[in-house]
Amino acid sequence: MKSKIKGVAIGAGYFSKFQYEAWTRIPEVEITALCNSNIERAEVIMNGYGVKNHYTDYKEMILKEKPDFVDIITPPETHFEMCKFAADNGVHIICQKPLAPTYEESKRIVDYVSKKNVRFVVHENFRFQPWHREIKKIIDEDIIGNLFSLNFRSRMGDGWGDDAYLSRQPYFRDYKRLLVYETGVHFIDTFRYHAGEVKSVFAILKKLNPVIKGEDAGLLILNFENDSNAIWDANRYNENNFAKQRYTFGEYLIDGSKGSIRLYSDGKITIQKLGEQEKQHAYSHHDIGFAGDCCYIFQRDFIDNLLSGSPFETSGENYLKTIRVQEAIYKSAKENSLVIL
Repeated sequence: MKSKIKGVAIGAGYFSKFQYEAWTRIPEVEITALCNSNIERAEVIMNGYGVKNHYTDYKEMILKEKPDFVDIITPPETHFEMCKFAADNGVHIICQKPLAPTYEESKRIVDYVSKKNVRFVVHENFRFQPWHREIKKIIDEDIIGNLFSLNFRSRMGDGWGDDAYLSRQPYFRDYKRLLVYETGVHFIDTFRYHAGEVKSVFAILKKLNPVIKGEDAGLLILNFENDSNAIWDANRYNENNFAKQRYTFGEYLIDGSKGSIRLYSDGKITIQKLGEQEKQHAYSHHDIGFAGDCCYIFQRDFIDNLLSGSPFETSGENYLKTIRVQEAIYKSAKENSLVIL
């Protein structure tokens, strides 16, 4: 019997449970250990997802466990040292986004790891949501022709009131950059996945809730090399009226020369060709895990590409392009001007 791919993980915070759970459904993989300073959090993960060993020092864990890969699920300011140590010890790396607090620090990670004999990928899962995979197929099949515009509207409703974010991710309150850095980067990457590379941006950012430090509302306009454009109209303050608020994270309209694609809040996709009625498009999506099981889809893709040697969609080099757009957005909002990339 072929031995399993051996993984370890660092972190046991709010989001980590989606990743640990997804690993249990990938038969080629065994997560043998996790590292976390909070033993109570660690035990919840260990008992829930069959992780046998616990460490409080990630270096000790990597040296003793000798894993094939490490899944880093920690805050961005910790990523460089963790990635450096893993790369120095020949361990492949999945690193959670945000990759680092700044573009320069992100590039430092990518540049360092690229000189080592390891594979590196950023855990960017929004483009792996099943509706975005399906929309990409529809675009590539030329069903709606040349793209004109992509419009995504998000109202997350978890950031109003004096107790905003405290119940799930309290550290959001102290981020000097919030909406784009934490959430908008997902959509920048998804727009790139659907429309290609960005050539210029214009952004308006606002803070609606005075109890937090960063921006929680924004209007982003991205212009692409193929002359299409995208608008992300979003805030974390106002609420939506969806049956499940965090399934698709909003509603999406894509217009092309032959018609339009619509994504609804329940995951339904429709296509409306010019001169015809809107028709539902059949595809498979499941309300398990996080947002259509996108952590599983991403992690399954990681293992498949690790085994085949194929490139990762969200490799470090590719993801730096997304972060460059993010930095241009903050510059545009600060200067109130169009920024050319």
